[in-house]
Amino acid sequence: MATDAQPLTPLTETCAETLVDFPDNRLLIDLCGAFDQNLAKVEQALDVQISRRGNELKLSGDCDAIARARATLRALYGRLESGRSVSPEDIRAALHFGAADAKAAVPRRENDQLEMFKSGEIEIKTRKKTVEPRTARQATYLRTLFKNELVFGLGPAGTGKTYLAVAVAVSMFIEGRVDRIILSRPAVEAGERLGFLPGDMKDKVDPYMQPLYDALNDFFPARQLAKLIEDKKIEIAPLAFMRGRTLSNAFVVLDEAQNTTSMQMKMFLTRLGEGARMVVTGDMSQIDLPRGALSGLIEVERILRNVKGIGFARFTARDVVRHPMVARIIEAYDGAGKPDA
Repeated sequence: MATDAQPLTPLTETCAETLVDFPDNRLLIDLCGAFDQNLAKVEQALDVQISRRGNELKLSGDCDAIARARATLRALYGRLESGRSVSPEDIRAALHFGAADAKAAVPRRENDQLEMFKSGEIEIKTRKKTVEPRTARQATYLRTLFKNELVFGLGPAGTGKTYLAVAVAVSMFIEGRVDRIILSRPAVEAGERLGFLPGDMKDKVDPYMQPLYDALNDFFPARQLAKLIEDKKIEIAPLAFMRGRTLSNAFVVLDEAQNTTSMQMKMFLTRLGEGARMVVTGDMSQIDLPRGALSGLIEVERILRNVKGIGFARFTARDVVRHPMVARIIEAYDGAGKPDA
């Protein structure tokens, strides 16, 4: 990565405005985006004004806003220096997750990056795209996936639990570390009845498996994916289809595990065979089991937390990498569930 040895421009006491230098004008153009749309996103999110003067950006606003804007812009510029692109998702992630690191970044050299991008060396390469963590917890999660044979990813929707697990599965399959990929979900209805859907059993079950198909489509060309599914190198099946099997030399992902019963969870975990890896993901706040049924995911941490070779990764609303509104919705629901809210 190219480095910028120039120190930060000192802020004035009032922090009314400051100039930040970006030596590579070509990268600065990419940083600004078409019609300065990237700068507009930062301006709107942080309530600052940004204007370009040659290879400098002038930041105007209060001290905290300038500090956060400068740290965010430097982090994004660092991505460009390392050969990565800057997408709208990268900008949202830098704005959302970089706030806690912004003040700490001010006294450092300008080429320092926010914590979320310091994990940028973690890359998952697939046939269609390269995946990298967008938050510190995602980076920890990926390390846990590579380190442990059995991993539980727990947290709200939109935090990348299943997507990253499937990405690691695809990466290990491509590298020959596993012979096949098996993706599963419990076919539990969320307010609708499975039997009312048209078609045969596959037609009824496939809508429940669609998020897993969507993830795979992100990582494999369509024809190759279809061939791998036809050859049983990739299987997507309801949890009930796992009973009686021994899953060896496979990367197995169980999604929506909050909708398993205790017996189903034990059944699934004991399918683990030689050379296999398992990932179990779920969101405790979205249990669709019948009233009175205990979720197998709730008790699994208590039972397995001290078992060697098992890793637990926990996400919060701050790790949501979908639309920023999703994080705010989750936080609002969490707050509404507290007696003092």
